[in-house]
Amino acid sequence: MLTTFIQIRFLDILDVFLVAFLLYELYALIKGTTAIRIFIGIMFIYLLWLLVKAMKMELLGSIMGQVMGVGVIALIVVFQQEIRKFLLLLGNRYLKGGKLKFLKNTKMQGGYSAASIEKISTAALEMAGTKTGALIVISMGEPLKSYTEYGEIINADINVQLLKTIFFKDTPLHDGAVLIENDRIYAAKCVLPVSSNSDLPVEYGLRHRSALGMAEVTDTIVIVVSEQTGDISVAHNSKIYKLSHPERLGKMIGGFMNRSEQ
Repeated sequence: MLTTFIQIRFLDILDVFLVAFLLYELYALIKGTTAIRIFIGIMFIYLLWLLVKAMKMELLGSIMGQVMGVGVIALIVVFQQEIRKFLLLLGNRYLKGGKLKFLKNTKMQGGYSAASIEKISTAALEMAGTKTGALIVISMGEPLKSYTEYGEIINADINVQLLKTIFFKDTPLHDGAVLIENDRIYAAKCVLPVSSNSDLPVEYGLRHRSALGMAEVTDTIVIVVSEQTGDISVAHNSKIYKLSHPERLGKMIGGFMNRSEQ
């Protein structure tokens, strides 16, 4: 009897592992946001419900069971944005079937040439020197068409002067993000999703939150140039990095691309 009671199957271990994995991914996604407090509260109620059931407190257990049943619907409503981000995160991280292969010599991951990366870096550095605010999204196989609803299609070769002109404060296209896809400037004046991460430094404004929000839900590299300080930051894989040495921007972009291909 004792042996039967403590018998552990492989499926039991797999079950525990999968639940732990999903909880970890969910925690990593909502960490630093207001949703983490709601998540902790729900987990506390759930654990209390399990304790009540184990103690066979029928009346309280029945009431809490009804609350937990309705709570599933409430979870979908409250966490609809987080659920969407979670599914996108899994898709981007583990199902990159659409990524392009690494091409040797002059081509980098995603079909970008070394010359194109240099042009993007040069434009960002020159805009940083004049404190021209900029937001540049580089796709690494992620389709960006859904973010062009309020933007303007450009479909032009990557060019330093063109990028600088787009973000010049007196042009009609400067307010928004430039999307770069398949080694071309695809669109401008695009609206990006805004991150709700509460751990961002207070000096980070809407551009930085938009850059991080885009990096949280898509397989992209997002470059931000601050119009207040001229500092350059790069968002990728749900993280944002402030460059202490802006001249290394090109190497950083290439490093992210090569790392994503591995």
